[in-house]
Amino acid sequence: MITAINLLEELGAYTDDLDFVFYDVLGDVVCGGFAMPMREGKAREIYIVASGEMMALYAANNICKGIVRFAKQSGIRLGGIICNSRKVDNELELLTAFSERIGSHLVHFIPRDNIVQRAEINKKTVIEYDPESNQAGEYLQLAKNIIENGDFVIPASLEYDELEELMMEFDVLT
Repeated sequence: MITAINLLEELGAYTDDLDFVFYDVLGDVVCGGFAMPMREGKAREIYIVASGEMMALYAANNICKGIVRFAKQSGIRLGGIICNSRKVDNELELLTAFSERIGSHLVHFIPRDNIVQRAEINKKTVIEYDPESNQAGEYLQLAKNIIENGDFVIPASLEYDELEELMMEFDVLT
């Protein structure tokens, strides 16, 4: 991550006047790579994208631990959780509860829709492919929620047992 950022800086593509910079880090590969932008002060607002699956919440929880670790030195804060639905039972309620337990909030719930795959096959974003679709509206609402967000926190993190209990509470693990 930091190598890519440094290269973009050298090329003049990564400057302080950017409004948004997005890092897409694989959640199932929770490693030091996601921490580098936090440690180096390259991230100010963190939005964690997760689903109602155990490994997604495990990764989200680990990212919260990273935010806590680097918040004092770099000033980063969690802007909230974004649910990219996988149609898991009780997913909205689970992600809302997880968000609250870490001291944050659910920024937006993005429903699963096959239009995403159709847009990808056509090498377009959903908004380019079908700007009037419900899914395009969801993405526009997400953008609005992020732009208008003023709720930034240093999150708590859950112990693994607490995470499992949360999953059982919402009938994801039995």
